[in-house]
Amino acid sequence: MVAMIDKLEAGQIVSRARFVKGTTWRSLADAIDKPVVWTTAALLGQHALTSDDAWRIGEILELGDDVVEAMQVQPYRGSGTQQIPTDPTIYRFYEALDVYGPALKELIHEEFGDGIMSAINFNVEIERREDPKGDRVVVTLDGKFLDYNW
Repeated sequence: MVAMIDKLEAGQIVSRARFVKGTTWRSLADAIDKPVVWTTAALLGQHALTSDDAWRIGEILELGDDVVEAMQVQPYRGSGTQQIPTDPTIYRFYEALDVYGPALKELIHEEFGDGIMSAINFNVEIERREDPKGDRVVVTLDGKFLDYNW
C-alpha cells in the first residue's frame, strides 16, 4: 500500500495543475457547484471534498489518484504555525483583525449578546468594487452567531 500524500502537498499540486492548465479557481468552483472562496480553501487543503467533487476536480486538472484521495481527507485546519505570516496579503488580514478585532468583538457582544461568530457555519465572499481612488477589495465574513450557554 502506498502512503497517502498530505493535504497541503495535494494543495500545492492542485495549485500548480490549475496554473499549468490556465484554469481559474472560479471555474473549478463552478464545476462542483460550490462557493469560490470555500472551493479555493478546500483545494488548498483546508476542507474535505466529497468523493464526487474530488474526482471531478481530478478529472479537470488531470490529477493522480493520490491527490484526489488526499482532497477527501479531513484536514488539520489553519496554518499550523504560531508566527504571524510574512506574505503581505495574508499579513494584512492579521493587521486588520489586530486593529479592528477588539472593536468587532465589542460590537458583536453589544448587538447579539455573549457569544461568538462561528467559523464552522460560515460563508465568505470576495468581490472587486470599482472606485475612482483605486479599486476596492470587499471581503464579507458571514458567520452564524453562537451564544455561550452556561
